[in-house]
Amino acid sequence: MEKEKLTTASGRPYAEAENSLTAGRRGPILLQDYFLHEEMAHFNRERIPERVVHAKGTGAFGTFTVTHDISAFTKASLFSTVGKQTKIFARFSLVAGEKGSADTERDPRGFALKFYTEDGNWDLVGNNTPVFFIKDPKKFAHFIHSQKRDPRTNCKNPTAVWDFFSLHPESLHQVMILMSDRGTPFSYRHMHGFGSHTFSMLNKDNRLTWVKFHFRTLQGIKNFASLEAAAMKGTDPDHSQRDLVEAIARNEFPRWEMSIQQMSEQQAEEYYGNPFDVTKIWSHNEFPLIPVGTIELNEIPQNYFRDVEQAAFAPAHVVDGISYSPDKMLQGRLLSYPDAQRYRLGANYEQIPVNKCPYEVANYQRDGSMQTSANGGAAANYYPNSMDDAIQVDEKYKEPGMLLESNKMGWFDRNESDDDHYTQPGLLYKNVMNENDKKNVVANIVAAMKEISGDSKNAIIERQLCHFFRADRHLGELIAKGLHVEIKHGKPATLSKTN
Repeated sequence: MEKEKLTTASGRPYAEAENSLTAGRRGPILLQDYFLHEEMAHFNRERIPERVVHAKGTGAFGTFTVTHDISAFTKASLFSTVGKQTKIFARFSLVAGEKGSADTERDPRGFALKFYTEDGNWDLVGNNTPVFFIKDPKKFAHFIHSQKRDPRTNCKNPTAVWDFFSLHPESLHQVMILMSDRGTPFSYRHMHGFGSHTFSMLNKDNRLTWVKFHFRTLQGIKNFASLEAAAMKGTDPDHSQRDLVEAIARNEFPRWEMSIQQMSEQQAEEYYGNPFDVTKIWSHNEFPLIPVGTIELNEIPQNYFRDVEQAAFAPAHVVDGISYSPDKMLQGRLLSYPDAQRYRLGANYEQIPVNKCPYEVANYQRDGSMQTSANGGAAANYYPNSMDDAIQVDEKYKEPGMLLESNKMGWFDRNESDDDHYTQPGLLYKNVMNENDKKNVVANIVAAMKEISGDSKNAIIERQLCHFFRADRHLGELIAKGLHVEIKHGKPATLSKTN
């Protein structure tokens, strides 16, 4: 096979790939060495802005296969026929850490899927947990700031972490999951995934159903205990990345079973809680899982940067038959995610191959940085116009209106009439966790809270302990004992001097 010539990015062949142009053997480099400039200038620009969250991750291509008919709930084309396959791209990630973080850090894991459907790309962007720390997007930047580096020390700050948690009791459900062994998954292959938010589906009669998406690993759940995670952090900080790549190379293709929970509009109206609150789950007893299909990952990208680093997911990217809900966190992400991708990758980020819809795309968006398409050619760049009719609106994709809860505008307290932050975390501890899980979650919480320091230490610990007591008295007592906190009248009192 004939080898390619070495060229510049503009296509000019050159031979001096290893030695700079100098004035004599020992002389200075000449400004004329354009090849050197090309190498160094491109190298200086190799890094695009890091994701603010989900910075470190891995990804793979694969397929989604329909195994069960859910046409009663949705007209989405990818679910149209049992046996139908759709190409997908999946990206798993740490949430709070930077690109250099160890894969075994205690952190939620991102679980993002891109389905390349004939009706456009559908991005389902969730986590390995069914709930989240907060329920209003206005809190998101503050939450992330508390989990990132301190503005003075530039180190992670456990005091800020627990201060935020203790001031936001709605975070307790997710905190319990995070501090359990589920906060340190063995690998991306051995964890469940969730859309987390409530979404909607529309069937062929435009009847609306509220849904939640679940992906249950067929490899089985496997987690690190805290000491095991710490050991792996020092042994192989890229353990989850390596595990996925090597498993697929061995043809051990990871698979997950996709299911949905569904709730009718009437059930939502009569529901005892807020079905759109992402800090809560829907009971599986009341709303059982309905099987849909299977995803399999079977192809590692040939170039990590091209496909994984430049992959851009946004919950705003839905397809006909799948839509949004009044979930406030979801509503906030509809704006912030595409905006983040435009900042990271440019206005035309959806033309990058991993993000590009493989089917027809037709609109009047033009120009912008890194425009690589035909850019509309000579056709008119506005709609409607009298010069061509190449792009037509198809009325069959028009969605019906959604009945809103109220016509009153205001800033409503996110927890007003929705302040039961304790029942579900308590049930998680009492009914879901086994004895080993309970032992580990207490140990992990105690170890983490012992890192709280500063003048606000006592107030933060006592405030957070009150949340644990409200969830489960036994849980609160065990954590208080581990922290050497004196208990009076069944609740935390002044911290003892031994603390």
